[in-house]
Amino acid sequence: MFKLLARFNKMVLPKYHYRDLTKLKKWEKAIVGYKYWVTINELD
Repeated sequence: MFKLLARFNKMVLPKYHYRDLTKLKKWEKAIVGYKYWVTINELD
């Protein structure tokens, strides 16, 4: 299930790896946290 979510994230959600994470808005931080959670669970 997490592999499917990871593919969806990669296609649809914006990428934040070139931006300063301390200057993101709250909803952008939530997206980063969600992507991190999916990635960690996909690797298990």
